[in-house]
Amino acid sequence: MTGKQFREAVGGLVTETIDEKEVDRVGNEEMFKKITDELKVLARSSPEDKYLLVTGLRALGKVVAVTGDGTNDAPALAKADVGFSMGISGTDVAKSASDIVLIDDNFCSVLTAIKYGRNVYDNVRKFLQFQLTVNCVALFIVFAGSVIFADTPLTSVQMLWVNLIMDTFAALALATEPPTTALLDRKPQSRDESIVDKNMWRNIAGQSIYQIAWLLVILIGGKDIFNLPYDADTAFPLSMPQKPYSTQAVYELNKTTNYTILFQAFVFMQIFNQINCRKLGNTLNIFENFFNNWIFIGILITTFVVQMLLVEFGGLAVRCQPLDWIQNLVCLAIGAGGLLWGLLIKLVIKPDQFAGLRIDDTPLTEEERAVNVMTVRKGST
Repeated sequence: MTGKQFREAVGGLVTETIDEKEVDRVGNEEMFKKITDELKVLARSSPEDKYLLVTGLRALGKVVAVTGDGTNDAPALAKADVGFSMGISGTDVAKSASDIVLIDDNFCSVLTAIKYGRNVYDNVRKFLQFQLTVNCVALFIVFAGSVIFADTPLTSVQMLWVNLIMDTFAALALATEPPTTALLDRKPQSRDESIVDKNMWRNIAGQSIYQIAWLLVILIGGKDIFNLPYDADTAFPLSMPQKPYSTQAVYELNKTTNYTILFQAFVFMQIFNQINCRKLGNTLNIFENFFNNWIFIGILITTFVVQMLLVEFGGLAVRCQPLDWIQNLVCLAIGAGGLLWGLLIKLVIKPDQFAGLRIDDTPLTEEERAVNVMTVRKGST
């Protein structure tokens, strides 16, 4: 279709005044929708036709990207969700109106920008999925353990190590996933979709339940499962007891060993949950392209090695007692079980059940930004 035919068919551009603001819209929106459902190429189109097309598509809820290099393209570039201007041949007006400037004027760079943009967005979501799971589990187990047993399951040093895993290591591991060409096959994200979608909420809830359940089993029944008897009022040792051990010293070491198993299992579950978080949505094969990111693999190995060293040699500073190979294998099996549990969640639980959960990530308005700036200035003053 030519630009003139398109313009006449959709009734051109109409400007209305709503709440003392001028708003542009398409004259015949019903005809516009019918045409754009089939439209592939708009030939001999003017910059005004481009602006008309962008205005109508955005009114239909579409996510629109526009390329341009001339001054007359500036309105369409500014109106679109993402505007691409040419860095070499583009005018200063076009560059100012756009969001991204292609420094090589190569249209294929648009694909590169889309691929990397979607990859960064996905990596942020992977990190959020992992973060929210660890925070939910850590908050619950520390609170429940302190209330029920009057002993915090995780010490300050252990929590510092967990925070290092949650923040620094997880960010490096999940945020460095390289982009793939498969990212270009999917449609753009809906403008109304939350950054934490229903699939992520399902995975977060499912993994949190799995981890909390195992930690409660160890916390409540670990001394019977692993044959580590101690009394409810047994304290943790303040120094390493000397052999031959008294009954009280044995109880203190048993209690430390049980809480060490809990700490070991907790960290192992986070290591394997990082693998789960590599894939979003309903992807069943979480090991797809597993070896395309050596930073991720290196961080998993580093976390595992440091955790083993903390348990074996940390001693009273970390409140850990060396575990035997059976106890270590049990902790490892609990952690690896999260992979099978994650697969079961995707096969059994429908994400629509979590459609009501939503994080309000609506961008701030100009008025809200102004209020925040004034608040910060007053506080700093």
